[in-house]
Amino acid sequence: MELRSVEELMDLLYAGRHQHALRTAALLRRSRPADKELQVAGLVHGIGPLLSPGDEAGRPRSAATAVRPLLGERVFRLVRGYPHTTGPADDDLLRLRLAAEEGRTAGFDAGVLEDWRTVLELVAARHSRLGA
Repeated sequence: MELRSVEELMDLLYAGRHQHALRTAALLRRSRPADKELQVAGLVHGIGPLLSPGDEAGRPRSAATAVRPLLGERVFRLVRGYPHTTGPADDDLLRLRLAAEEGRTAGFDAGVLEDWRTVLELVAARHSRLGA
């Protein structure tokens, strides 16, 4: 499955465990406020179970492949690489993994999915303008 619009992605996010996704993205926003692609990767990294319910090992790849046409190569690499990090060059993957872990237990109000629609649209528009 390839997501072609922010609306399709929002529908998928609403169908999943979006509270964890919201907390992960909010934690990344706090630590890296200017890095919208990293924040978006935190928001979408958990859609794999909806796309590949019977294939736990393939979930990161399924999620990454689904968002690649819409959100671009960097978000694809971050989501595909989650939860694995392989070395010091993977600082963004490490941040994503740590935020996802903290997001599972953090007890704060991370807002609602609709708060992220504009950020998703900005990342998608930027990716589109880059000639993808």
